[in-house]
Order: sequence, then structure tokens, then C-alpha cells
Amino acid sequence: MTTIRLGLIRHAETLWNREKRIQGQCETDLSPTGRDQALAWGHTLAGRGYTLILASDLGRAMQTAQLVNQSLGLPLMTDQRLREQDWGHWVGRTLPDLLTNSGGEFRRQEKAAWEFRPPGGENRKEVLARAKAALNDTILKHPEDTILVVTHLGVVKCLIYDLLELGFEPDTPDPVAKRTLHELTYSNGRFNILHLNMEL
Repeated sequence: MTTIRLGLIRHAETLWNREKRIQGQCETDLSPTGRDQALAWGHTLAGRGYTLILASDLGRAMQTAQLVNQSLGLPLMTDQRLREQDWGHWVGRTLPDLLTNSGGEFRRQEKAAWEFRPPGGENRKEVLARAKAALNDTILKHPEDTILVVTHLGVVKCLIYDLLELGFEPDTPDPVAKRTLHELTYSNGRFNILHLNMEL
């Protein structure tokens, strides 16, 4: 099978990112800075040979993909399986708030690593499974394409941590920079890391 290249980026800055609020799967808009970021990323990504954009169907990812695509002019598809982790009852709250006011539940969930599950939400293993299924299905349907994936930080981390065979324990150094490009290859049913944390 031909080796396929995929690029992963997180959506650009949102208003809730500025406030450090947990977004999960709720709808939030890009900030003016985020819109400028996405437009600038389009110029950088235009030289990397992508032929298809696959995006989460949440608004902030779709807005990012559409702004990036002003420079790329590519077919754009969406898949709800690329949505951010469902943070359940913790959506809209901040980490300092949870650390202070969750009765120790946030710390307990942190220690659960891959099993981290906000109350009423999903765990990281579930995020990984649905994201990989979305990528696999797209590759099967578009085996000749080089795919730019516009998604969310939780999804990117699950994919990268899995490939690096890392846990999510609180003391695990984070290898994923937020607003960078990560490139993977796919061949013979396996994903591999080509580049991490490339500047946009």
C-alpha cells in the first residue's frame, strides 16, 4: 500500500482559550487573533502538498479549516468523530476552579491517565478510538490524498501519546506544542510519526 501523509493541527485560538475555559464539545468562536492565526497558517501550509482537508465538525475547527483553505483551495470534509473530548459537566469551567472546587475529583481523574473521564463525559481511550476510526475511514476512501486534519488538542494528544506509547500520568512531560503542525505517515495499516511540533 502507498504511504500516506497526514498533517494534524489544532484549531486556532478561541475566546474561551483566552479565558482558559474548558470547551469540550460545546460551540465556541475563534477570537480575532485566532482568525488571523488561521489565515497565516494557510500561507505556511500551502507549500506542504496537501490535497484534502478533514476537519472536526465543531465550529472552531470548521472556521479554522475554512480560513486555512482560503490559501489552499482544497476539498473540505468534516467528521464528528474528530470532535474534542467530551468534558461533560466540566465544560465552561477553568482548571483552577476544578482544582479548588471539585472535591478532589479532578486530581483523581488526572491519576487515571488514559481512563481520565470528566463526570458525564468520555475517557481518552474513547477519544483515541473514534479519532483513529475517522482517519482510517478517510484513508480508505481517499488513498491517493495527502490529508490535512484540523481538530482539537485533546484529539491530537491522544493520537501522538498513543504513537509514542506514553501515558497521561500527571508527571508525564507533554511532547505536544499547542499551535504547531504534526505530520504522520500511514502504511500497511499503521500510523507513524514523521514530524512533531513544526512551526506554523
